[in-house]
Amino acid sequence: MALTMRAAAAAAAGPTRGLRRLFSTGFVPPMNSPPPNPRVEAEPSTNLFVSGLNKRTTSEGLHKAFSAFGEVVQARVVTDRVSGFSKGFGFVRYSTLEDAAKGKQGMDGQFLDGWVIFAEYARPRTTTPPPENNSTQYGRY
Repeated sequence: MALTMRAAAAAAAGPTRGLRRLFSTGFVPPMNSPPPNPRVEAEPSTNLFVSGLNKRTTSEGLHKAFSAFGEVVQARVVTDRVSGFSKGFGFVRYSTLEDAAKGKQGMDGQFLDGWVIFAEYARPRTTTPPPENNSTQYGRY
């Protein structure tokens, strides 16, 4: 009985309310939640981080593409140790800051090997202390 009354009330409310309720997740985001932290851009440097690379992209191809915008000192695609294919990102080092700015501006959002790549200034590597060796020594009494 209660089910038929609920169905009749949903039909009387109109078709959109019933569908909206059917597909609703019930999640309502809080109104006073802080916005997500915006990504802080790294300081300009001669080293660029390039993401979105094709798995078949090589360091030579990366060097050739970025050398159109200035003197490239080094271009390296980070590869998987087992397969040897690209992990999808790499680094390009220019000789001057001006060349790096031109390379970032010229290649950001462009196609390379059929994929859209993104270039930004590389962040400096953070040094973490090596983990302490807390393993037990097996075979010792």
